[in-house]
Amino acid sequence: MEPEFIIVGAGSAGCAMAYRLATAGRKVLVIEHGGSDAGPFIQMPAALSYPMNMKTYDWGYQSEPEPHLDNRRLATPRGKVIGGSSSINGMVYVRGHAMDYDHWAEQGADGWGYADVLPYFKRMESWHDGGHGGDPEWRGTDGPLHVSRGPRENPLFKAFVEAGKQAGYEATDDYNGEQQEGFGPMEQTVWKGRRWSAANAYLRPAQKTGNVELVRALAQRIVIEDGRAVGVEVLRSGKTEVLRASGEVIIAASSINSPKLLMLSGIGPAAHLAEHGIDVVADRAGVGQNLQDHLELYIQMAASQPITLYKHWNIFSKAVIGAQWLFTKTGMGASNQFESAAFIRSKAGIKYPDIQYHFLPIAVRYDGQAAAEGHGFQAHVGPMRSTSRGSITLASGNPADAPKIFFNYMSQDKDWEEFRNCIRLTREIFAQDAFKPFVKHEIQPGADLQSDDELDAFIREHAESAYHPCGTCRMGRADDPQAVVDPQGRVIGVEGLRVADSSIFPRITNGNLNAPSIMVGEKISDHVLGLDPLAASNDAPWIHPDWETSQR
Repeated sequence: MEPEFIIVGAGSAGCAMAYRLATAGRKVLVIEHGGSDAGPFIQMPAALSYPMNMKTYDWGYQSEPEPHLDNRRLATPRGKVIGGSSSINGMVYVRGHAMDYDHWAEQGADGWGYADVLPYFKRMESWHDGGHGGDPEWRGTDGPLHVSRGPRENPLFKAFVEAGKQAGYEATDDYNGEQQEGFGPMEQTVWKGRRWSAANAYLRPAQKTGNVELVRALAQRIVIEDGRAVGVEVLRSGKTEVLRASGEVIIAASSINSPKLLMLSGIGPAAHLAEHGIDVVADRAGVGQNLQDHLELYIQMAASQPITLYKHWNIFSKAVIGAQWLFTKTGMGASNQFESAAFIRSKAGIKYPDIQYHFLPIAVRYDGQAAAEGHGFQAHVGPMRSTSRGSITLASGNPADAPKIFFNYMSQDKDWEEFRNCIRLTREIFAQDAFKPFVKHEIQPGADLQSDDELDAFIREHAESAYHPCGTCRMGRADDPQAVVDPQGRVIGVEGLRVADSSIFPRITNGNLNAPSIMVGEKISDHVLGLDPLAASNDAPWIHPDWETSQR
């Protein structure tokens, strides 16, 4: 039987849409190129550095040489697995700031202001405070996505929050509630000791309805007849075939693969498509443009006490933690270890936070390489709203080829000023009394690097992506020449085709992007079903009363 809807991509937004459409009684076909998400490397939260570095689960993309970062090619992991990037990410849960969404609305994404999206965040959540305070009025109680907090037993988690307060910053016990600004507990998509990916939260319950078929195949192009999307050409088991939909095709293939698929289908900048011999269906200049990401640095300190996770950085300890998790789903394996966080403003005159911190009680990189010095801890820090913009373009007209990913990181003078500020503000936090019992010395950048030039050289060599690409199929008004989709996710210039994932963000949100990506899937599902949007919220966020004159 021909499905009503085809969804390309079983990632964060795709799984959420499959669930909402299936529970409304609609027949849905989901196309996913990646394979199973079973096994401890994905399901055990503490093993998070493994899947994003495994070809089995990751598309293996990297950027073009970045001219402002010594021509380094930066890793750009995207999930090639059931659950998409929600199956390989760091499981950090951040809604974004209220003002991020108000900015979306100002940019032409009508109906996507904070008052409009907050009800969807509540609908998708089952929130658990874990005994660490919080803001229940602002949170959801019975959604598919469980959001929890780690135990925060290591004294360094408390020290980080206390140091923030000593430095004069706000504390917040729920950055996803009324007040994002401040230091407090970090939230994670972990439930009963398992990674609570979009696959676990949404896709598996959707499949149980009997209305969802999951097909493993590579989507090669959207089939468009008389200006309407009618299906998807896929490569399945070495054979090309066309899967047809009676209703709509929805692309939810990531901020990298969604613009690629649109361009392969003839939707994009006409001149670029012509270069690759692709017939133009809709000349949309914005497809693949407006690429954004968060960059971050790891500010690492050597610890004076052996209380960090480094004591577990050996085969025996990892085996014990792994065994405990396998049999009981408890212990250190049941947390991503990101258990304290902060959002702060970099200077007076900035209305809401523009710096994010992830705190980690070990000095280690995302690729799993521990600092040579042994016991240590680190803060991941980076600016939230860089004005640098990059692009996704086709390398060829062959669907099997990776696209060209060019972020154009650090192309604005302001980027450098913001990053230097991040380093100096972090040093100030680590110099507070709360850290005195724990700090031995600064590992990275190293206390001898102080001048702007010295810090810039460090940034060029060490800045890493936080893996938050977005914005490449920007949402806006139908008459906006740079917009790719309208506020209902409909591709402008083509009937029966939508995009719903992080690619439609007009601008990157504060923090990690999994929560906003799922929210997009939730909200666009209602548009697809022709439902009235959820009633707008009257809740107003907390803004620092002295933001115009004070940095903290």
